[in-house]
Amino acid sequence: MLISHDRQDFEQTVRAYSADLYRYAYWLCRDRHLSEDIVQESFARAWKAWSELRDLAQAKAWLMTIVRNECMRSFSRNHADVETSEVTEADLPALPSVESGVETAQLVAMLPATYREPLLLQVLGGFSCAEIAAMLGTSEGAVMTRLTRARQALRQQWTDAGKRKAVK
Repeated sequence: MLISHDRQDFEQTVRAYSADLYRYAYWLCRDRHLSEDIVQESFARAWKAWSELRDLAQAKAWLMTIVRNECMRSFSRNHADVETSEVTEADLPALPSVESGVETAQLVAMLPATYREPLLLQVLGGFSCAEIAAMLGTSEGAVMTRLTRARQALRQQWTDAGKRKAVK
């Protein structure tokens, strides 16, 4: 059963989630202007399909999925390589030496997309494994595995960075 949503509901939703959606888009594509375009296009798509949203409580997850899909469309339009294969910890790049706050952002950015996306959805979006699995079109088990591997990779990168700093 579809619920009737009006323009005011949509505008409130845009105000409530636009910052979260922008942060997520930025983490996915690492470009401020492209992130703004992706969020704008996502809201345009959301407005067109607004009447199809069954539960306003699920609006944030629905919008995050639209942003993710828009980002992937943007990558495919720009013919960028999107890494979709599983990557082992040994394949992760080395950490550049930078300050702590920036260092964390760079560590996360260096994670393969298959690890970074679920981690960001959980940390920035506050979504459960089940919600993330639905957004990414995968199983909860796969999401939990990717979250574990992302944390392991970050932990290893922090350890490696600490060793490099101690040598200096």
